Amino acid sequence: MKKQQIFLALVLCGWAGLGVCQTTDSLHSAPATATNDPVHAVMQHDPWDRGVFIDGGFGTSGEESDRFLNAGFRLGKVLTDPAGRGILRGQFEYAIQIIPYWQSFTPETTYTLDTGRAQARLVGTGGTYTGLSLTPILLRWNLVHWKRVMPWMQGGGGLIWTNHKFPPNGARGTSVWNFEPQFGVGIHYFVKPKQSITFGANAVHISNASLGDANPGINATVQLQIGYTWWK
Repeated sequence: MKKQQIFLALVLCGWAGLGVCQTTDSLHSAPATATNDPVHAVMQHDPWDRGVFIDGGFGTSGEESDRFLNAGFRLGKVLTDPAGRGILRGQFEYAIQIIPYWQSFTPETTYTLDTGRAQARLVGTGGTYTGLSLTPILLRWNLVHWKRVMPWMQGGGGLIWTNHKFPPNGARGTSVWNFEPQFGVGIHYFVKPKQSITFGANAVHISNASLGDANPGINATVQLQIGYTWWK
């Protein structure tokens, strides 16, 4: 009798068009789709991503009056499969970032320039500085624990060129070239299967590494970013 019951159950399961049996299995092993789980659907292919962004911020530690406004784009490639456990499970990404529109707004001041003559000359400094920035090394860890939101953390370093020596430093001068090591956090929020809105916050240090006349630097700037990213 038991053999007949087992045989009947197997027949019914098969006759149901694999319905009940496959439905039960699919509940445990349903693949990530672009609709219900865009994060995993995209990241399982170790994708490329392209993004555009604008960011703005301010200086700290004595440079609170300095303001920044930037616009640029980035190109990244996810290099690893998921690793780790829990909410820290993630994938490593390498990216480059280019900012063709870089501006800093600093207070305008004057200083006395000793020309060696009887009458010294007053010279203005500060104001608006325009330049461009290249960050060839940007290392990012994307957290893939969630389905539609993907947080990230990153670190990197780049180079800034400005049309005048920056930052302003009176008669001593500085340099038109500066380095910008940085660290940031943010999130991608997927609004479409392969598209996400990106929010970020970066702490950026600006210094010419003593390559200029002087190196006052800007110890830290806080820059908030919003952008849009396409995944492929």
